[in-house]
Amino acid sequence: MKLNAISDKDGARRPRKRVGRGIGSGLGKTAGRGHKGQKSRSGVAVAAFEGGQMPIYRRLPKRGFVKPNRLAWNEVNIGRVQAAIDAGKLDAKKPVSIAEMMAAGLIDKPRDGVRLLGKGELKAKVDFVVNHATKSAAAAVEKAGGSVSVVAAKQAPAEAKEGEAEAKPKAKAAKEKPAAAKKAPAKKAPAKKAAKDTGAKE
Repeated sequence: MKLNAISDKDGARRPRKRVGRGIGSGLGKTAGRGHKGQKSRSGVAVAAFEGGQMPIYRRLPKRGFVKPNRLAWNEVNIGRVQAAIDAGKLDAKKPVSIAEMMAAGLIDKPRDGVRLLGKGELKAKVDFVVNHATKSAAAAVEKAGGSVSVVAAKQAPAEAKEGEAEAKPKAKAAKEKPAAAKKAPAKKAPAKKAAKDTGAKE
């Protein structure tokens, strides 16, 4: 075998199809697209159409759902926290919260909060202030002498709307009560009528 004798298998490299280069090529004029119609125009792709047969997105079964008001967590492993402490980016003597993690480069956006995970090894005594922590992470932190404080996560948009919807009827009821209290003393007309009636009798 010689290097100059090595070649690709037949059909491995095919020339590019050049359309619209004259009727002699067999792909001139309409360039293989036929006459008129949607598919003869440029920029058209009939998505998911399979010639009339049942398309794949309808043939395959659908299971489960995606929670509409799910929260987006920043997942941080304790091993990365220890690496940041060793590099001098985090101070283990101060409580470690989302602000300190962002400053140390462990996370880039606050999102809906921080979820502490237990992968890796934690040697330093650290007090964490996070929104969620796994059992393994909490056990590893406590074993090293630290603590984990869990604070409430950022409220999801759907939950916030539900809270507003519940608060509106209560606010309306609170406004109606003072109005009813003000109108109550106005019922003194019958007493005047009774006085007029006694005067007429005299």
